[in-house]
Amino acid sequence: MKEKLHLSWPGYKILDRYILRKFLGTYAFAIAMITVILVVFDYAERVDNFTESHAPWSAIIFDYYINFIPDFINQFSGLFTFISVIFFTSKMAGQTEIVAMLSGGVSFRRLMWPYFLGSLAIMLLSLVLNLWVIPESQVACVNFRQTYFKKYKNEQYDRHIYRQTEPGTFVYVRGFNTSNRATYLAIERYEGTVIAETMEASDVEVDPTTGRWKAERYMIRRTDAAGNETFEQLRDLDTLINLDVKELGRIEQTVSTMKIGELNRFLEQQRHKGSDSINIIEVERHTRFAYPMATFILTLIGVSLSSRKVRGGTGLHIGIGIVLCFSYIMLSRLFEEFAKSGGLPVMLAVWVPNIVFTIIGIYLYRKAPK
Repeated sequence: MKEKLHLSWPGYKILDRYILRKFLGTYAFAIAMITVILVVFDYAERVDNFTESHAPWSAIIFDYYINFIPDFINQFSGLFTFISVIFFTSKMAGQTEIVAMLSGGVSFRRLMWPYFLGSLAIMLLSLVLNLWVIPESQVACVNFRQTYFKKYKNEQYDRHIYRQTEPGTFVYVRGFNTSNRATYLAIERYEGTVIAETMEASDVEVDPTTGRWKAERYMIRRTDAAGNETFEQLRDLDTLINLDVKELGRIEQTVSTMKIGELNRFLEQQRHKGSDSINIIEVERHTRFAYPMATFILTLIGVSLSSRKVRGGTGLHIGIGIVLCFSYIMLSRLFEEFAKSGGLPVMLAVWVPNIVFTIIGIYLYRKAPK
């Protein structure tokens, strides 16, 4: 009776160390193995690019792969957490270890304690990666690809860029490149739904520091209330536009390279401008928190699912677990697209998969052996 009472409070015991060691050990081993495999396959695929561009080994290792690995680990952290939990828990169930623990007076709720300690450690790691480390590493990866891969030279810019700088004012840029030059620039000012004034220029250059755009010649076209147009040809354009050069990049790639503080400031800036990219930025911000939180949910589902000894053993548990985990990933991607298109409120859409799988986790927990 004394031993039962001793095991019932949430301290850190031998049982906790045993489960936590298995949990984190299996997780680390799975991540390490798949990372090695991925790097080998990625290198085999890109070796011609490395050779043709004469990329030095120091850049390949430290600028590309070292910065590529954290993003990969984070993307699949939930999946490997899930698989790790299912793998060693179903193995313990098959060896009747869980039955022995429950028979010894350890409640199922108490048994979950070391699992949640492990998932907390993984969640905190994922949060740090999501909010600060990965955005920094993405900058290095993008720079490496643009330097050494031909097809990525101008990958950060679309051919046609259309941005809102303030309510009623839009900027169109064509052919912008990494030299901070564009083949064409147009600034459109609307009154209601009608264009009241347009400024157009060709072969334009921008100073990223001052935000000033310059061109040798430009034209201003005005339309009055009666629909009459007037044209004015001018020289030596030198104008300041409320548009940072980084806003010209592909918005999803741009926000992926921002740390959480910078991302929040960028979001507020785009709100003031009335940007049409608000949903994309908000999705990026919410997913940085939603995915790490899924670690707890997937751990709950994994333990509840695999703690019962069944015919088929570990293989059956892993099969069901993989189906559930990929269902979560697919559901997340689906609702993210709904959020980006404005079909659903961003917060609701991003967190719906977590809500759905929390309900599944609670149901499986109630059905788990007690």
